[in-house]
Amino acid sequence: MLDTATYTPRLKTVYREAIKPAMKEEFGYANDMMIPRLEKIVLNIGAGAESVKDSKKAKSAQDDLTAIAGQRAVITKAKKSIAGFRVREGMPLGAKVTLRGDRMYDFLDRLITIAMPRVRDFRGVKPSFDGRGNFAMGLKEHIVFPEINFDKVDEVWGMDIIIVTTAGTDAEAKSLLKGFNMPFNA
Repeated sequence: MLDTATYTPRLKTVYREAIKPAMKEEFGYANDMMIPRLEKIVLNIGAGAESVKDSKKAKSAQDDLTAIAGQRAVITKAKKSIAGFRVREGMPLGAKVTLRGDRMYDFLDRLITIAMPRVRDFRGVKPSFDGRGNFAMGLKEHIVFPEINFDKVDEVWGMDIIIVTTAGTDAEAKSLLKGFNMPFNA
């Protein structure tokens, strides 16, 4: 068990000691509060059509996402009924979790150093920013995380990962994530 009073995530230390000074020099910020930082990371698994037929699929997605994040995930439910998809209002469709603070830095560390290298035919991530400094990416298989036991997986889920930063522009956000060694392919 980690002593939480003295534990500081590795990437949080890297941010304080290396990334902040480098970004201050690169972009010429007047003070430290202007330097972009990570705000939160949102993880989402959409069980979709499978959960319409079997409501236990959303619970399975929730359990897997809870194991990956180290924090309890919540089940997402349909906001509206859509007859064409056989979806009724309130039906469980997936799971999501929002990470902040130390858990956010720990997850980002595991994503970059452990999970991404385990993706088959991995050539880096496409820089997909929203214009406001937030980065979104997807994984086709959630089983690349070491917390997931292959033998107990009943379904392989895709997952969305959204990294929200305080950066005002995409260039600042890309520089911030490059500081964390995010493997961009372009």
